[in-house]
Amino acid sequence: MNHKIRTFGNRLANCIQSALPQGMKTALWLLKLTIPVSFAVFLLDYFGILNVIAGWVAPFFKLIGLSGQASIVLITSIFTNIYSVIAVMTTLGIGFREGSILAVMCLISHALIVETAIQKKTGSSFWRMITVRISASFIAAWMLNLILPGEMVAESGNIIHQSKEWMPAWADWAEAMAITTLKIVVLVNLLLILQKILNEFGLIKWILKPFLPLLQLMGLPANTGFLWMVAYTLGLSYGGAIMISQSEEGKLTKEDADLLNHHIAISHSQLEDTLLFVAMGYPLVILVLPRFLLAVVYVWLRRLELLFRLEKATS
Repeated sequence: MNHKIRTFGNRLANCIQSALPQGMKTALWLLKLTIPVSFAVFLLDYFGILNVIAGWVAPFFKLIGLSGQASIVLITSIFTNIYSVIAVMTTLGIGFREGSILAVMCLISHALIVETAIQKKTGSSFWRMITVRISASFIAAWMLNLILPGEMVAESGNIIHQSKEWMPAWADWAEAMAITTLKIVVLVNLLLILQKILNEFGLIKWILKPFLPLLQLMGLPANTGFLWMVAYTLGLSYGGAIMISQSEEGKLTKEDADLLNHHIAISHSQLEDTLLFVAMGYPLVILVLPRFLLAVVYVWLRRLELLFRLEKATS
C-alpha cells in the first residue's frame, strides 16, 4: 500500500514539475499580449477616441435595429472583456431587447484582438478568425432582431463619455490589470497541471466519453473534446493556452485545432461570461443557443470548404 501511495505521489509530482515551466512560459506569452493591448484601450477610452470610432460605425447598427449607443458597447467588447461591457451597458441605460442582442454580440466578439492572436498561434488564420467572429456577431444580431418581440429601438442615442482625472483612472486600470495578471498565471498553470494529471492517469477518455456523440454532431474531432470543455467553461484564452501546449507537443494537428477554433471563436465561455449577463436579467436560452448553433454551422461550412479544396486538388 505504501509503495502504491509513493508511486502515485511521484506521478503526481512529475505532472506538476513538467507542467509548471510550460505553464509559466504560456502565461508570460499571454501577458505580453494582454497588457499592451489593455493599456492601449485604456488610452483610447481616456482620450475619448472609442467614442469617435463609435460615431463612425453607428449607422451600420441601425440596419439591425440597434441604436447608436450599441456601437459603443460592441467596440468596448472587441477591445476589452465582458466586465467592461456590462459597466458600459449600465452607464448607457441600454434597454432589455437591445441589451439581449448586444449581449450575444459581445459574447462572440469580446477580447477579439488578444483571443484571435491566441488562435493564430494554434494554427488558424488571424484574419479568418476576425472575420468569423465579426460576421457571426452580426448574423446573430440580425436573427435576434427578427425573432425577438417588442418595438424597434430608437434610431439614435447619446454617446456618453465620463471624464476622469489621469491618476485615479490609471490606478483603476493598474489594479484591474494586476488582478488579471494573477488570474492568468494561476489559472493557466492549474489548467496545464490538470491536463497532465488527466493524461497521466488516463482519465480524459472517461470524462469525454459522454460527449463524443455531441462532438460528432458539432463536426469536431474527438481529440479536441477536453479543449472544447475548457473553452466552454473557462473561456478561449485559457482553452487556447492548453491548445498551444498540445500543438507544441504534437498532440493536436493544425487541421483539428483549426476546426475547434472555428467553433470556440463563436461559442466559448458559456459559464462565467454568460452567467454575468444572466445575473443582469437576460434570458439564458437567448445568450447560449444562437452562439452554439452558429458555431456548429461554421464548423460544418469549414469542413465542406476543406472537402471542396481536396476534391479540386485531386481532380
